[in-house]
Amino acid sequence: MQAPTYNHVRNRLLASLSEADYEALHPSLELVTLNVRDVLIEADALTTHAYFIESGIVSSVATTMDGVEVEVGVTGLEGLIGTSLLLSVDRTPHKNFVQVAGEALRVKAADVRAIVDRHLAIWPILTRYAHCFHLQVAHTALANGKFGVEQRLARWLLMCHDRVEGDEFPITHEFLSVMLGARRPGVTVAVQVLEGEHMIRAQRGRITILDRQKLITAASGSYGLPEREYRRLIEPTLTPELT
Repeated sequence: MQAPTYNHVRNRLLASLSEADYEALHPSLELVTLNVRDVLIEADALTTHAYFIESGIVSSVATTMDGVEVEVGVTGLEGLIGTSLLLSVDRTPHKNFVQVAGEALRVKAADVRAIVDRHLAIWPILTRYAHCFHLQVAHTALANGKFGVEQRLARWLLMCHDRVEGDEFPITHEFLSVMLGARRPGVTVAVQVLEGEHMIRAQRGRITILDRQKLITAASGSYGLPEREYRRLIEPTLTPELT
């Protein structure tokens, strides 16, 4: 499918470019549909494309030697999948799959370097984003090591809220246990606690954010620093802000 025009692009990295730079990229961009559980980048396989997310959420997942999966990063319309290509690395040990359905603008891996070389204004935006994603991964490790399931759940819900349109998104307790690296019974209790405090409403397969400020408090400092860094480096020219 054809990529949107500059005035209709939703990906925040692409929207931060000048119209001339975006139009130069436009012929290399292909609009694709993202279905739940679609694998965009397989672990240890050749990375064939980068994806600028237009809507939906993609999880980056690390896998232990015995096959246990834990989310290490999450990406939505603020970013792209395939940051390893910016570092001239052709594969990653992390699987990237769709968690919430949506759309993305896909570009061939072979074109990424050529595009950057031809349009130098794009390079600082992409490398700043790679820095912000690295911070997010680091703070996920910090959250997993120093915070309880309730705090990590609050953080994760805030991160999803940042990346979807509206206050509701589909998610199951089974999915949450993978995302948080926690046992399902513990996740169920954490959901019940946040719902009991009227921060969220949990229905079968869906969660609605009711009180964002309460969630920020519940996250106990595990949420916020990577988001502030993103606003500082990438968001100043954009409206609305990622908050």
